[in-house]
Amino acid sequence: MTVGGLAGCGGKPRDPSSLTLPRNHLLGVDRGAQGGDDQLRGGVNAYLWRGAIDTLSFMPMASADAQGGVILTDWYQPPGAQDERFKIAAYVLDRRLRSDAIRLSVFRQTRINGGEWEDTPAAPNTAADITARILERARQLRAENGGGK
Repeated sequence: MTVGGLAGCGGKPRDPSSLTLPRNHLLGVDRGAQGGDDQLRGGVNAYLWRGAIDTLSFMPMASADAQGGVILTDWYQPPGAQDERFKIAAYVLDRRLRSDAIRLSVFRQTRINGGEWEDTPAAPNTAADITARILERARQLRAENGGGK
């Protein structure tokens, strides 16, 4: 996912192919899916967890709880978009690698005249687009681990 991928979340249509593969700088921290394991100790799917960490790695992480399956990012301000910022909460809900096993909430704020931040809705498809990227990455990780499909 590129940093510009969220810049269009204000409702403008954007090309989903503009999202690139994630940087993997957090993989050294989270090694819950080693040797073909598909579950972390907390009962969430390890491939979904790592897929979410990988996909959201362009944003600063506020917290990541592998056992609870919760990832919270800090505010991210896309380059060239000085008057908007984004935050994401991702929840891995299941042990199975399924599309309904991950939920995302995308928060968007825009800067108003006095420099204050005001909550504004993100584009309706933003969470679905990011979720699709997470699922794609999770399936790739499973395939790389010899997990089939």
